[in-house]
Formats: sequence, structure tokens, C-alpha cells
Amino acid sequence: MATVASTVLGAVLGAVTKNVVAQIVKLLEKRCELWKGFSGDIDFIQRELLMIAAAKEDQLSEKGDPSAVKSISMEEMHNLALDIEDCLDRILHYTEGEGTASLLHRIKAVGLSAGSPPFATEVKQLKERLRAAHQRKLNYDVNGSQPDAAGVSSSTSPADMDTSRVQPVGIDKPKRELLELLQEIEGQPEQLSVVSIVGFGGSGKSTLAKALYECPEVVRLFPCRAWVMASEHRGHSKGFLTAFLEKLHPGASPRGGDVHQLQDHITNYLNNKRYLIVFDDIEEEQWDCIKSTFPENTRSRIIVTTRIQALAEVCCNHGTNGYVYNMRSLDEKHSKELLEAVLRRHLPGLEQSSTLIVNKCDGHPLALFSVANYLLRKREFTESDCKNFWNDLSSHMSKEYAFRKLHQVLLNNYRSLPGRPVHLKTCLLYVCVFPNGHPIRRSSLMRRWLAERYVHDPDPCKAVVVADKILEELIDRNIIRPIDPSKNTRVKTCRAHGIMHEFMLHMSMSAKFITFLSDPQRSNYRHLLMDGRPVISGGRVSNENHHHTSPAHGGMSGDEKLRAHSLTICGSAGKDVFDFAKCELLRVLDLEECKDLKDDHMDGIHKLWHLKYLGLGATISRLPSKIAKMHCLETLDMRKTKIETLPVEVIKLPHLAHLLGKFKLGKKDLKISELGKFLPKESNLQTLAGFITDNNPGLPMLMVHMKMLRKVKIWCNDNDGKSLAELSAGIKKFVEQELDTSIGIRSLSLHLRNSSGNILQSLENSFGYLSSLKLHGALSGLTQFATSLCGLTELCLSSTNDLMTNDISNLRRLIHLEYLKLVKVSLGGISIRKRDFPRLLRLCLVQCPTLTTIEKGALRNLISLQLLSEHLGDLPGIEIRSHEHLQEICLDSEINQEAKIVWEIAAKNHPKRPRVLYLKRVDQDEMGSMVKYVSAKRPAPETECSVIQEGRQTPEVQPISAEELSSALKEATVAGPSMAPTHSEAPRLDREGI
Repeated sequence: MATVASTVLGAVLGAVTKNVVAQIVKLLEKRCELWKGFSGDIDFIQRELLMIAAAKEDQLSEKGDPSAVKSISMEEMHNLALDIEDCLDRILHYTEGEGTASLLHRIKAVGLSAGSPPFATEVKQLKERLRAAHQRKLNYDVNGSQPDAAGVSSSTSPADMDTSRVQPVGIDKPKRELLELLQEIEGQPEQLSVVSIVGFGGSGKSTLAKALYECPEVVRLFPCRAWVMASEHRGHSKGFLTAFLEKLHPGASPRGGDVHQLQDHITNYLNNKRYLIVFDDIEEEQWDCIKSTFPENTRSRIIVTTRIQALAEVCCNHGTNGYVYNMRSLDEKHSKELLEAVLRRHLPGLEQSSTLIVNKCDGHPLALFSVANYLLRKREFTESDCKNFWNDLSSHMSKEYAFRKLHQVLLNNYRSLPGRPVHLKTCLLYVCVFPNGHPIRRSSLMRRWLAERYVHDPDPCKAVVVADKILEELIDRNIIRPIDPSKNTRVKTCRAHGIMHEFMLHMSMSAKFITFLSDPQRSNYRHLLMDGRPVISGGRVSNENHHHTSPAHGGMSGDEKLRAHSLTICGSAGKDVFDFAKCELLRVLDLEECKDLKDDHMDGIHKLWHLKYLGLGATISRLPSKIAKMHCLETLDMRKTKIETLPVEVIKLPHLAHLLGKFKLGKKDLKISELGKFLPKESNLQTLAGFITDNNPGLPMLMVHMKMLRKVKIWCNDNDGKSLAELSAGIKKFVEQELDTSIGIRSLSLHLRNSSGNILQSLENSFGYLSSLKLHGALSGLTQFATSLCGLTELCLSSTNDLMTNDISNLRRLIHLEYLKLVKVSLGGISIRKRDFPRLLRLCLVQCPTLTTIEKGALRNLISLQLLSEHLGDLPGIEIRSHEHLQEICLDSEINQEAKIVWEIAAKNHPKRPRVLYLKRVDQDEMGSMVKYVSAKRPAPETECSVIQEGRQTPEVQPISAEELSSALKEATVAGPSMAPTHSEAPRLDREGI
């Protein structure tokens, strides 16, 4: 466990030191006469911390445990960096302002004379502590000889556990689906096919691949087979090729052969053979080395397993036909079956605590297997035992043999992240400030990263792009999982895998990065979390959350000062928690899910001078009167509040970038001559989402002067002519602004009432750039405005009036469109032709009375077809086989059973076997129309739907009838759970679960 703690500590320290250096640079830019007394000390600290940051990044790439002395030294540097960062935060508090006069005023406010540089003594003490720390490193030879890391490197696995006595659970359906892909289809031309099995470490990829590999039907179809553990040959192409050839033809490896000779030998051996090759846990370098060796004019199959989504896509696009299979977590039923299969006996108390175990393991097979093995030595396991177990998870992982494999898999998932930028690991750790299982909004997470300076760029728009890439990297590696139904290319909500969240939370606590507000040592941590939500366990609702902070031990009363930079509260907090002044260095305060926060609790929040991110929840109905003093605020999220009126002073905040809610402007009769008073010299506002128009033209008038806007959302009421004119001018200015269109999206959302729909007509002659346009309401004049926008890639229309046929037909001119969503729009008589929407990837039709017809050969690039209406029949004028890249079909969960069967058979007959998803309409969306859908569970129809996500190259496959399909499914179940691999035959489960 020391390895994990040091790795996490290194990531945290690297991020902190970079933050401190950024602080110093900012401070040095504000040089004035007052700082002459210690400017040299500031320079010294800057140079030192730059070296510390570089040293920490280097250490992250090292394998194995650091020495005990080095661990202590690393922790000392960590504490020093935190103290320096806190000191500089306080200094910068007094340097912010307009020139020396303002600075003098601030210094006098804290009782310091102009001749005495504030904080000079504290900075000198920090300088001396740095020197002393360096001297200790020399005295104790901290950077001297290192222990041999060969035995504990990230690629080394612990001894295997015996899994032969446990039958795989929940494997029948995915095995059957993949077996269909491996079996020969009559009339199919000879071609190579690759199946990629992708998922989080320990999710059972190897087990599924092995079940296929050992299936008697597969053995009969593929006389030549080989299983290669790619993870055993990292970074050594020749060794990897040699091992592969040895598996194919023992003793055939040429002596002294180079890489090219080995590749030729493999190709020659596989010629004229029908083969099945499995590469378990492959990496991109290995695939690049091996892919050219496979003869393609054969009905052979290759299976690869990987944790990386992009690599799975690369592999499956090799050859003529490829598929990506995404591993799914075990459901509650199968999770409990796995626990019972390992235990094979009654354990008193387990029935009551099993729900908590299942929730924490989150359907992760290896986590469930490890917990079950741990329970084998227990005589009972009550709910209380279960809670104590999860609270001390890190100790169990470091001591208990049952958790060695799970510990190694989770550590590998963390260590596999690129070492540079170091912030990638820190951003992952930061996800643990949200409670386990809590949905995380993509935009909120990225804005919090920016507020914490874990993602930084001098250009705020570029910083958002960097944050977006980091999140995509974590999703691509299946560490962060999307949880919202498919809408467009961007995942809107996500969360960490449950067991990975628990693992990283405990490691973050050991590195003094994140802890719960109830922790007596909380003053030493950077991020505080409180989860006061009730827990459902054993069918009962309990108010005793095991991380709940009660006033007796979790409040912020007394003289205690906390050094936390973020505080996140969910559920009930208790009356003593809301003295926020105790956290004077807070940058992030997230109270969106706090259930007992009151308006008067916010009255002193202006004292949090460093606060950059503020999220408020449903119990708040007004903003504090002194909010104008929150100089550093960048994000104000009021979307869940009852706030209806926005104080105009909020617009004055100089660093405000994201303003979120549904509000009106408080001040009436704002005149043009007053505009200069209500906007900073250069407004940083990027997101204004959104405001409600009324007879006060204030916000539309201010919009004209907001030059950084990238996202605008407006609810337009029926206003007088003057307000509509100001609003039209504001929108026109936003659309026509010249911004760098390569950075992020530019989005406009309008909710129009009857007369406000004239706004679109007033914008007919506007020519500008938007990447996303969402319109709801009276859409007269739509065509001219929409088609005048350059580069529009996303268009969502929800109509309350009857659109003319030409209004829809003219949208064909949007040649860059990738996502088209139409809600309650009649499409009768409209046909999509071959040349229409050449780049369209996703088509979503919601509650449309009549549907369009799609000509054969049109929308060839379509990957997602969403037809969301409970009245949908069978294939209405849409031949899905003509969409050769189709990956998914989304349907309303309320369509009748016959229609479900027809659609699923059609998906089975499609060459790419698109998955069929069922979504349930639950609520209004953010624009106010009833079109929000979530994933829906349903009883399985007579034919199972595929969950295969495919590659891009597709063969022609003859359609099969329902009877043939049913017969094929029955045959595919022959090799069911009884075909689990025996201990002697199974591959070593070094990196995967059971």
C-alpha cells in the first residue's frame, strides 16, 4: 500500500507545486515598492518549487516502493508546498486591486505599516524550512540507492487465486452474442474479422474471452488457435512476436531472427489456415507490431481485450469486419449469485449486508470475488461489520491476501494514465470529492478542475479544451463511465466506477488530499466532503450514513481554521456546518445537493474572498446582499435554486465566466449611459444560461458588450417592441462576433413564445458562426436564420406551431450538420435524399406525428437513430440496412412488444448488429418541452437485443428470418455456464477479474 500512497502523494504534490508556481508568477507580475523587503525570497521559492514539481513528475514514472526516508521527505515537501500555497493565497488577497493606493488601503485594513512588508516574516520562515528540508535530504541520502523495483512494478501481478471452483456468473448472454459473431454465416465471403472486448480492469474481459475460446463449437470451427497474454510482453516487440509464434507452433521460433523475420514466419504459418487468436490485455504498440502478420483472405477471427476504448476501435477496424463489445457490470441479482457461489455456505448477517456490498462493488466481478474470499474466514458479517469494513478498505487491501489481485488491478488502472501532464492523475483523484455513485455533470466537473487550478492555461477558452481532453481520456480508459442516455457525441453526466472510487478515496485520504468533514484531522486536507444522504440497506432507509457528519463531531464551531480549498455537501448537514468563514481559503463551495441550507446561512459568504465556484441548491431563494465582494468568483450555478431575480451587481464581478440559472435582472430601467458601471472593463462572461426576458431590456443591452460569450440560453416572453428590439440586437451581436471558432462550441438556445417568435424573422439577414442552435416554440422564420449560420453541427427544434414543409426541406443546406433533433415536428411528405446532410451522424425524432422517409443510400454516415415515440410501428419508411455504420437504435420503452421484436430482428439482420436501447420519457428538458429520456429497464422480448458496438468496415450479410434467428440463438446456448475453463486450461488472470 505504500506504493499506492506514494504514487498518489506524488500526483497531488506535483499539482500543488505547479499551482504555487503559478501563484508566484502572478505575484511577481504585481511587483511594487512594498515588496522590496522580500522579493528575493519570492524568487527563491519560485525556483525551488519549479524543481520540486519537476522532481515529482519524474518520480511518478518510477516503479516500485520508495524508501522509507524518501516517503517521509516527499510528505515533508507536500506539507511545505501546501503551506506556501496558503501563504501566497493570503498575500494575493491583499495585492489584488487598482494600483498601490488600493494596496496601501488593504494593508492598513489589517494593521500593517507601509514600511513593513506584509507576510515578509512568514515567507522567510518558509524559505528556511525549504533549506532545512534540502539539508535533511542530503544528510539521509534521500536520492541515493533505490530498492529493487522489479518485484513490485505495475506490470507484475500477485500470485493467482484459484477460481476453478467458481462458475462464471452473468456470462451467458454476452457469450451468446459474441458466439454469433464468431460463427460462420453461409454465403459470407472469406474475410478476417476482429472482435474487441473493452472494459474497466477486472470487469471480466478475460473470462468472457476464455469462455468463447474454450467453447466446443468454436474449437470445431477454428482448428488453429492461440491464446497470448500480451500483458507479459510490454515494450518488447521481439519477445511478443516470439511468444505468439511459440503459442502457434511450439519450437518454430527462428534463432537470432529479427522482428521482420518473426512477422514473416507468423504469416507463412497462418496461410491457408482458419484460425482464432486471442490477445489478452493488448496495448497499441503491440497491435501495431502484429496486425500486418494476419492473412486476410480467410474466415478467421481475432479477439483482443483492452481497457482503452480508442484502441478497441483501432483493432476492430482492421480487416473487413470488426466489432467492439463493451463489458457491462453485473446486475444486483448476478452480483449476489457470485457472492453465494464463492461462499458456498450460509453466513449469518450477510443477507442484511449484501445490498451494501453489491452497491459498493458496483457490479465489478473481481471486487465481488475478492470480498467473498475475504468473507470465507468470517463466522458472521453484520451490517455494522460491513460498514466498518468499507471504512477501512485501504487497510484490508494492504494486509489481506484476498484483495491482492483487486489491489493490483485498480493500481494498474491508475498507473496506466500518462505521467504528463501530472494533472491527469490529480483530476482523477479529485472525482472522489463527489459521493460514490453520485451523477457528475461534465461541465461542473471541468469548471471545478479549472477553479482548483488543476487545469490551467493563460487563455480561459483553451483551458476548457484541455479539461475536456482530460475527461475524454478518463472516459476512453473506462475509468470514468458515462451514465446518461445517448444524445450526441458529448457525455453530459458521468461517474467513477464504484470500486475505483472507493480505492482512490482511501488513497486520497492517505495523501491528505480528500477527507470527510467528520474527520478530526480535517484541517490538514485540501478537499472536504460531507455525505449526509440516507442509506438504503437491507430494504430499510437509515439516516445513519457511515460518513454522515453530525454536529457533535463534524461542525465547524470554535476557533478552528480549515485549509480546505473545496467543500462539497450532499444531503442534510446539521446546523453547525454552515460557518463557512472557517474555510477562508475555499475556492469551490458546492451546496447543490445540500438539503438544509437556508438563505441566511449565505449572508457571510462574501468573506470567502478566494471563492471561484459556487453551486447552490433547491432550498435557496435569494443571493446574499454582499455578493459583489466575491472578487474571484468564476462560476455561479443557480440551476437548482428558487432564485428568480439576479442582483445586477453579479454582472459586475470581474472574473465571472459562467452564470447558470433561470432568472430576471433585478434593476429596472437600465440606461445605456449606465452600462459602464455594470460591466468590468473586459467582461469574462462565457456562459449566460440563462435569463428570462421581460419589459426590462437590461440583460439584452448588456449582451452587446459581452465579447467572450460562447453559450447563451434565453426564455423569451411576449414583450413590447422595445425589449424585443434590444433582444434581437443582443442575439445578432452574439452570433456575429468574431471568435476563435476552433476552441470549444458556440451555442444559442431560445425558448420562444407566440409574439417573441418574431425574433427569428428579425435575424433573417444575420450571418455568423454557431456550432449549436436549440429552438423551442413558435419557429416562424426559422429557415433563413438557421441556414445563414456557418459551421452549424447541432440543431434541435421543438415546435409549438405547424412548420411549413419548405421550413424543414430548406434545412438540407446545412451540410456540416452532425446532430439533428426534431421534437413534435410533422415530417409527412418529406424525404431525405442521398445528397442531404452528408455529415449527419445522429438523427433524433421525438414525438413526431409523422416520420420522414429516408431514401436508400442517404445518411450513409449515420451511427445513431433515435425514434422516440410510444406509437412507433415497425420500420416506418426506414431501411436500416442501408445505414452501413449504424451503431445504435434508441426507441421509446412504451412501444408495443411486436414492434420491439421487429426492430430487434432488423438489428440482428444488419451487418453491424446495432444495439437497441429503450428510453423512458420522464420529465421536461431544460428548454421546457417534454422530451427528456432516461434509460429504461424492460422485460426481455423473445429475441435478445445485441449490445455490440461496431467498427466501420462492413461485409454484406444476407438477412435471416425470425425462425432462423430463434434457431441460431438456441444453438448458441449449447456452451452455457457449464463450459467454464478449468484451472489447468484457463489463462492466468493477472490483470482481469474472474
